[in-house]
Amino acid sequence: MYVAVKGGERAIDNAHAWLAEERRGDPSVAELSLPQIREQLALAVNRVMAEGSLYDPDLAALAIKQARGDLIEAVFLIRAYRTTLPRFGASHPVDTGAMACDRRISATFKDLPGGQILGPTFDYTHRLLDFALAAEGLDPPAAPQAEASAAPVPHVTGFLAAEDLIQPEPEGPATPRDLTREPLDFPADRPLRLQALTRGDEGFVLSMAYSTQRGYGRNHPFVGELRIGTVAVEMDIPELGFAIEIGEVMLTECETVNQFTGSKTEPPQFTRGYGLVFGQTERKAISMALVDRALRWEELGEDNVGAPAQDAEFVLYHADNVQATGFLEHIKLPHYVDFQSELELVRRLRAEAMGAAQREAAE
Repeated sequence: MYVAVKGGERAIDNAHAWLAEERRGDPSVAELSLPQIREQLALAVNRVMAEGSLYDPDLAALAIKQARGDLIEAVFLIRAYRTTLPRFGASHPVDTGAMACDRRISATFKDLPGGQILGPTFDYTHRLLDFALAAEGLDPPAAPQAEASAAPVPHVTGFLAAEDLIQPEPEGPATPRDLTREPLDFPADRPLRLQALTRGDEGFVLSMAYSTQRGYGRNHPFVGELRIGTVAVEMDIPELGFAIEIGEVMLTECETVNQFTGSKTEPPQFTRGYGLVFGQTERKAISMALVDRALRWEELGEDNVGAPAQDAEFVLYHADNVQATGFLEHIKLPHYVDFQSELELVRRLRAEAMGAAQREAAE
């Protein structure tokens, strides 16, 4: 490590001080507050919570500020903090069918019970810079006041299930393995794969999903439903003998409907891909659903065409941005001894090769 270098410890302390100065930036510019980051950079906060496996907007905002906006570094900070927290128990599975939806769209059914709710989205905006945002202090135009749909809205895939046109979800383990408390190993069942995908790097999961659409995995999906909203979290309290609601979380859920012509073990029907992510993180949820479906080739009796998104070990081992960052950035650390040994080896091999060439020329 650099500490072993003469003067290394003092240099590291100075590097820390310089980092703090760079983080603050020009002192004449007002410092960002955590509420500003939490409220105005909400999508970045959501990503850090999702990939950090910790739902706490204030802590995610703090991590973003400390990391100078480097979201992967912020995820690293959140995960490190998460390991210090005690675990009091496990909550019940959330009921997304009872979600209070801010946004709910379907690409498969135009008219559906509960309606289409466009919600706050970039989907319908022009991708043009809005220079009005640079004029500080201007209030945005008032939007019509709309409340989240409080009435439970049924999942679109339920309509297909009623006609037996979509594969029923198989029963998973009563207590799934917990990826936050034990390392990933294989074979990985679907609950474990979904955990790895939901906390995987958004860019990587997006890339894998895109590859399936381009033919590397024969995946032809429709967004059966995409919904964003809040759901209640319930937990059993032993002293009371029943479950109580301990809070609410915002989630993005995506169910894809995929073409499936059938196999030796399954009749012709539609199949599902599934994504569930903290916060408003719809690009990640859709990507997750596509990759989930690609990884199900074996249980559905399909052929493995050798696509990267069908290889569970490739996808899951490389999806985690904290592990990838650690392995990548460790090469910045001192490798003086290793390099000197390789340098001596190359010098010796060159000397031997030049000697052999001179002997051949002399002959």
